Amino acid sequence: MSPTILAIESSCDDTSAAVIKDGKILSNIVATQAVHEKYGGVVPELASRAHEQNIIPVISQALLTANITKSELNAVAFTRGPGLLGSLLVGCSFAKSFALGLHLPIIEVNHMQAHILAHFIDAPQPSFPFLCLTVSGGHTQIVLVNNHLDFEILGQTTDDAVGEAFDKSAKLLGLPYPGGPLLDKIAQSGNPDKYTFPIVNMPGYDYSFSGIKTSILNFIKNNTQVNPDFISENLPDICASIQKALIQTLMKKLVLATKETGIKEIAIAGGVSANSGLRQTMQEFALKYKWNTYVPAFQYCTDNAAMIAITAHYKYLAGEFANQYASPDPRLKLSL
Repeated sequence: MSPTILAIESSCDDTSAAVIKDGKILSNIVATQAVHEKYGGVVPELASRAHEQNIIPVISQALLTANITKSELNAVAFTRGPGLLGSLLVGCSFAKSFALGLHLPIIEVNHMQAHILAHFIDAPQPSFPFLCLTVSGGHTQIVLVNNHLDFEILGQTTDDAVGEAFDKSAKLLGLPYPGGPLLDKIAQSGNPDKYTFPIVNMPGYDYSFSGIKTSILNFIKNNTQVNPDFISENLPDICASIQKALIQTLMKKLVLATKETGIKEIAIAGGVSANSGLRQTMQEFALKYKWNTYVPAFQYCTDNAAMIAITAHYKYLAGEFANQYASPDPRLKLSL
């Protein structure tokens, strides 16, 4: 039986609910939280409170948009982790209570697995096996995907994630939160070869971004001491040069992985996959190395419940259900 599932995503600062039926997304509602803007980053306690305010209206809208009643649901899915504990607790607790009241099974979903399976919401879809570069504010990984529920992490960051490097660089430049997307926008009118930043070469397929963050910090500090207007006078070129260095770091290990595995089905996923520079570079490398590349639609790159729903769909078909003792895990690892 192809199930009808309500899915809930609340890992960070977006409250989202989606409905999937027969493997097709019928609705995907997202409520963002503007409260964090004045703090320059997500405040966990404020995020969890906002989830409490948003979750019922968001779920109601998701069911209404999908034209699905509660009695038609076969299961309820939720993000178990990784993420912020308080935020995860809201989604997890609501999902379990909602399912318990309707006598429905629950399905726990790994947030990073869901980012990868967002590729199966719409066509075109990658063929197995494929490599997926998952890039977000908290994760940077190269994952070998053997099937919908079989993953192997080939490499990952040993310190900071590339999304955090984008946001921290933007903050150093005085850009408002969230800075990563704004840095990307400004970079499009700059010269990416104007300034050079070091690319750290880690063993194997692993990454490190702490060094390049320090390099950017020192670069800005040294130049603004000489010229206080250095940033304002050169902002597009600085943004473009930073973006190029971060993308080159990502692609160097991805190219290595494709050469050593022989896999040419290549995907990117996660919030940073919305970056225009990374998308363009993927297209260029696809031509150069004869890859078949896949990038989710923009609405499925950032945190959303549709990706939780499609993952739950495959877990439902495989009979992978959770129990009422399931609890959030902020550091949940990608299941292998």
